Amino acid sequence: MNNTILQLTRIVQQVALADSPATQVSLIVDSISDVIQADVCSLYRANEQQDMVLLASHGLKHKNVVTIPYAKGLVGLVAKSRHPVNVKDAAAHDHYYYLPQTQEEKFVSFCGVPLVLFGKVIGVLVVQSRVAELFSKESEGFLVALASQLALIVSNIPVDAKIEDQNDRHRGVKGAPGIGIGKVRLCLSGELNSVPDAQCDDIETSVSQWLQLLDAVKLDIQSEQSALGREMPDSVSAIFDAYGMLLDDQELIEKVSYEIRQGHWLPYALKMTIQHYVEIFHAMDDPYFRARAEDIAHLGNKLYNAWRGTKGVDVNHVDGPIILTGVQVSVSDMASVPVNQLAGIVCYEGSSLSHTAVLANAMGIPAVMGTGTLKSLVNGDELIVDGNEGQIILYPSDMVANEFKKLVQKEKSLKKQLSLLKDLPAQTTDGHVLELFTNTGLLADITPGLKSGAEGVGLYRTEIPFMVRDSFPSEDEQVQVYERVLQAYEHKPVYMRTLDIGGDKQLPYFPIHHEENPALGWRGIRFTLDNIQLLMTQVRAMIRAASGQDNLNILLPMVISTGELTTFLELLDDALSQLTEEGVSVSRPRVGVMVEVPAAISQIPLWAKYIDFISIGSNDLSQYLLALDRNNSRVAERYDHVHPAVLHEVNRIVRLAREHNLPLSLCGEMAADPVAVILLMGMGIQRLSMSAAKLPKIKYLIRSISLTQCKQILQQALCLESSEAIRARVNDCLEQTGFNQYMKNQQNNQES
Repeated sequence: MNNTILQLTRIVQQVALADSPATQVSLIVDSISDVIQADVCSLYRANEQQDMVLLASHGLKHKNVVTIPYAKGLVGLVAKSRHPVNVKDAAAHDHYYYLPQTQEEKFVSFCGVPLVLFGKVIGVLVVQSRVAELFSKESEGFLVALASQLALIVSNIPVDAKIEDQNDRHRGVKGAPGIGIGKVRLCLSGELNSVPDAQCDDIETSVSQWLQLLDAVKLDIQSEQSALGREMPDSVSAIFDAYGMLLDDQELIEKVSYEIRQGHWLPYALKMTIQHYVEIFHAMDDPYFRARAEDIAHLGNKLYNAWRGTKGVDVNHVDGPIILTGVQVSVSDMASVPVNQLAGIVCYEGSSLSHTAVLANAMGIPAVMGTGTLKSLVNGDELIVDGNEGQIILYPSDMVANEFKKLVQKEKSLKKQLSLLKDLPAQTTDGHVLELFTNTGLLADITPGLKSGAEGVGLYRTEIPFMVRDSFPSEDEQVQVYERVLQAYEHKPVYMRTLDIGGDKQLPYFPIHHEENPALGWRGIRFTLDNIQLLMTQVRAMIRAASGQDNLNILLPMVISTGELTTFLELLDDALSQLTEEGVSVSRPRVGVMVEVPAAISQIPLWAKYIDFISIGSNDLSQYLLALDRNNSRVAERYDHVHPAVLHEVNRIVRLAREHNLPLSLCGEMAADPVAVILLMGMGIQRLSMSAAKLPKIKYLIRSISLTQCKQILQQALCLESSEAIRARVNDCLEQTGFNQYMKNQQNNQES
């Protein structure tokens, strides 16, 4: 159990922000069980007679009301003594009180602590284990500390707020906010991953079938888009556009054809190609791009099922609200259900960044992802999808169902309010306007960015087109890609980062041999300057793509020395001269550096005469400043980009940029974290860049607060000594502005 304070803070904050008593009690028992690794965690609440009523339990069966009379059993002993009880064999204790309906006899050890408020015991928190040994002093201390924090919250939870069968509740990842109540409809499509290899009997016929299959699926996608209705949000159209672009991708088309010509039958050729792309995206560090692997897998299954002649889920003769449930719920499945009947989505696999989740968000359909396989489910089972908390409840009681129905009505009024912000500026209550840009690296992301109101591209990751190919793209091929981005954002700035590979981003055709510490190794500007011919080709392609426009800005990653910067500028001069001699109409692009290595900060005054702007790469900068890998599970909980060290350094960067008249932007997770955004606004940052899906949330926040407030909060935060204290202070402000209500109902699981 690592970092007790962090765990305590997380649990208390989650419980405090939960929308309902039922959700609060379930969060308490589930979270504690997870932290302590206990087989059972139970919460008892004292009634008027001081009997202990079981509100919730993770691990015990309790279909009916479970009540322990006053002073009976170990729970009663804890309440009466107002002192923790920790025993390794509960059944051997003099105060043991057997409850046959809970089947607790298989759990041997017991540790209980009282919840005391103003000197009065209001409840008891219990953990149990199958192993006959005392719970550790650390675990006992954790429970005591947590009980003191939770006492006030639990005192406001009525005794009848229990959830009646904890074994029928399952947690996943928040996919799309909202509450859905309906009947299960299972999505049972064929899985491309299960396709075996087989010999292709007629290669040319199979290649022809492959091309025909592409055309057929494109028509299917158009039909599905129509089935979802013309009044769907713009982001829904953007998802279908993305699928269409993937189907038009020449690399994908040619790779499947190539595998067929190698003798594989069409389904296996498709499987090999899809797996190739999935593996590339799965290997990426950025969670947004990892989620694109799910989208590609979805598309592969769609192509395979179209080849088999299998359509989406059958909902004929099904009345009432429907909850689509399966390993993956595809766009085809969603399109097969009338919009007014689709009440929720449950995916056993997937993340909050997949297109299923994005589409569910756009349509206002509650979704929970990554629940794990639910083998007991059959068509017709009643289910509640709680997208706000990332949980599902099977076979809910009338009491629980009615409670969730009340929440549905609350959300309707909130959604109506948010829909009015789409075309409004990101302007604070005292008139200060910020610019909100999008991050991208896929052509399929162009439309979502534009339709979400992005005012430009703050970070275009040029390595993505390199990573999905089998060889280095030629200059002409790069020109085609960059032109589409620059033209789509005509008259809006586009910041293109030069090739940034190494670390977690490897090219399949240019392997970098094992490095002891790849994050500090041959990557970014170091790699491209050592492969100057690749950099020259890329820079020429960028300049050619921007011919006739004035929106290209070139970003240099991982710069740590003036020599790296001046070497690039010399190369840029050479590229401009070459293209001018070749008759290309060129204009000099603006050049800036990504401040993501601490060594760059103190050199900003030295570099000011060479560069036109600065972009803070908050993810890498935070990791390097804290010497923490946010993807390492052993230390990730210590990572926080509002750590005092990070805040003070970012504030220093802002100050230096202002002193030297350098325009400044920030990208990374900080740009989409409400707590961080308030602090960044207080520093004076005027441009933030994030994924398109996060723009509306941050715009809502900006329009809810004044710049004056942000400056005041920043000054207070800069005097605090821990991330926890900083977050607590800013969260107080979020509570006052009403933004936390928005977060409860709208925010997905993790920002990117």
